[in-house]
Amino acid sequence: MRREIRLIALDLDGTLLDSQKRLSARNEKALKECIARRIYIVPCTGRIWGGVPEFLRTLPGIRYAITTNGAIVEDVAEHKILDERKLGCAQAIDILEMAGKFHTMYDAYVNGCAYGEKRFLEHMDDYAIPDTIQAMVRQTRQEVPDVVEKVRALGLTVEKINYFFGDQQERARARRALQDRGDVIVSSSLDNNLEINAPGATKGEAILRLAKHLGLSREQTMGFGDGENDMTMIRMAGIGVAMGNAVEALKAEADYVTVTNDEDGVADAIEKLL
Repeated sequence: MRREIRLIALDLDGTLLDSQKRLSARNEKALKECIARRIYIVPCTGRIWGGVPEFLRTLPGIRYAITTNGAIVEDVAEHKILDERKLGCAQAIDILEMAGKFHTMYDAYVNGCAYGEKRFLEHMDDYAIPDTIQAMVRQTRQEVPDVVEKVRALGLTVEKINYFFGDQQERARARRALQDRGDVIVSSSLDNNLEINAPGATKGEAILRLAKHLGLSREQTMGFGDGENDMTMIRMAGIGVAMGNAVEALKAEADYVTVTNDEDGVADAIEKLL
């Protein structure tokens, strides 16, 4: 499986970061070694760039990032958007208003900011959100009185919308309703959420668009992931690596399954495959 890999795209939560959202010394060493060998290290996440931990945003040598599930491909060193696939403003408002039909917490990502409401942020236990995710949400959301009104007032295109659920039947019902629309991509990174993006906003497609921009072939790319929203990346990258803690469907699609995120699975795979 050894190839001339020039671009490694890395999901963060459940993949590069451990269960406490930390970057282990071994993983950091592996990333720095890749950068020294002129391999592009690309965070590939459902987060906005500002929501990526500072220790990664400031890691020397990281120039490109794929954020909000592939909605944004950015040269973060030059603060330049290379590619974007966003929901229209009216379309996003419709999806946010649709959330009212379900018992769900929701938020929206607009122009690099994530907006959430106090009534949700103070009651995340009602939506089965684990403590580590709650902490991350509080750190990365800008509190507004009404997300729908904020999106309407901004009048801008929207990168991503999140729904969170405390009830799996509600989640399944909402998923069917969203998929029946036919104008969005629905995925998830947690077992209690749904992530809604515009067509074309997938991690896999974003990797290929970035590779093309850099003059690289698909075969020169490698992707690491653990969740459902990493499926396109695992399928489309030259080498798709699933974590040991990944969902079973992702492992089935992967070229290689490494150990878990708490066992430095990223570094372990890089050391063995590259």
